[in-house]
Amino acid sequence: MRERLILLVLVLGTMMSAVDSTVVILALPTITQDLHTTLTLTIWTILSYLLVIAVMTTQLGRLGDSIGRARIYNTGFLLFTVGSLLCGMSPSIFFLIGSRVLQAVGASMIQANSGAIIADMFSPNRRGKAYGFTSIGWNVGATLGIVIGGVLTTLVGWRYIFFINLPIGAVAFTLGLKYINYEGKKEKKPLDVIGTLGLGIGLVMVSLSGSEIAALGVNLLDLLTVGAGIVVLAMTLNQERKISFPIVNMKAFKNRTLSFSILASFFQSMGYLAVVFIVIMYLQGIRGLSPLDSSLLLIPGYVIASSLGPFMGILSDRVGGRVPATLGILMMMSAVGVYFTLTPSSSYYTVIAASVLGGIGSSMFYPANNSSVMANASMGDYGGVSGLLRTLANMGTLSSYVMTIAVASIAVPRQVAFEVFLGTANLLGGVSSAFMTGVRTDLLVSAGILSVALVLSALRGKEVRESKREKVQTYSQK
Repeated sequence: MRERLILLVLVLGTMMSAVDSTVVILALPTITQDLHTTLTLTIWTILSYLLVIAVMTTQLGRLGDSIGRARIYNTGFLLFTVGSLLCGMSPSIFFLIGSRVLQAVGASMIQANSGAIIADMFSPNRRGKAYGFTSIGWNVGATLGIVIGGVLTTLVGWRYIFFINLPIGAVAFTLGLKYINYEGKKEKKPLDVIGTLGLGIGLVMVSLSGSEIAALGVNLLDLLTVGAGIVVLAMTLNQERKISFPIVNMKAFKNRTLSFSILASFFQSMGYLAVVFIVIMYLQGIRGLSPLDSSLLLIPGYVIASSLGPFMGILSDRVGGRVPATLGILMMMSAVGVYFTLTPSSSYYTVIAASVLGGIGSSMFYPANNSSVMANASMGDYGGVSGLLRTLANMGTLSSYVMTIAVASIAVPRQVAFEVFLGTANLLGGVSSAFMTGVRTDLLVSAGILSVALVLSALRGKEVRESKREKVQTYSQK
């Protein structure tokens, strides 16, 4: 029972932070109108959240290595819940964005340490199953957030997409204090302030100019800003090679299995979350469905993913992570192939079938890939590696948003593509046929990105397979 409660807290934490990465999407027009602001500014309620998580996750994972993972994890619940309360009470867009930053700091604490806590608490032959459960939280949460956002915004108002976190956060925080209080082996490591600033500045520059390009089109200033941001990121990564405890540990990439698994997560996140955005654009913009109805068509796939995740985790415990993770990406690519056959009059069952294929693939990839990452991380660096994994996955999520709008806009005016993405405009007749070109181009790009993840997953090196008879003192025995 104790172990189940621990897993419940971990799943709740992962799901809450994942839900809030996308829950705002369908509420953007309503928030814009209610707070008397612009849509371009409101989008930063999403971007600020993703940026903070991308930048802070590795450092907060390392902080967990230094002062105790449970302490950081439970503090994350507290900050996330307080941030949610402030978001729901926001009187202005700037207050909301600031509250989202606080919320994201809490989410970073949760995400950075959940994988490391599993590695601490569970014996090697049972970690895959545990990661299978937590993959439910992340995999389902990101897309379920879209559905929750649509339901609550439609029925009771946008502020409740944040207020709903309050009772869940309170319960999870209470359970966390009681059951997740073993700190594991502590290893003091300094934080990389300069690397964090460099990564943050570079990502902000790229995201700011990328969102402007996606919404308003290309201009010289934004192109220069993107270029400058890339230069800052490159300089930061070069500097990271010269310090002892960098925000991005380049030494970790010397382990082929570890590096290929982490990079596979990055490309999978970028490629497949983009597919979700593309399909919602198709359902809203071309088929004329409401945001809520279009998101509901994707639910079967995520029910499948949540049901199969633990079983696929058990499978990865037995056979290793490479085969299940690689087959999972193949299933996702098959789903993209089915989506590619869509026309302006296709049966909705085609969408459901593709979402189920993708759900099966997700249930195979996440627990297997996470288990491979942690199996190849040194015990003293569990938090840092777990944080790096989530950092790159969140950078992939951020990239997928900009990529989706930019590619889709090659077929219709950019502002139209932007409005279709938000569910504020529908397309008719010849315009919708032209927009299908953009949708298919988007799907081809996503398939290409997933193919990179496929190669990385298939070519990862020989895995560290810890013996099932290994004597490991788990958390439940503490």
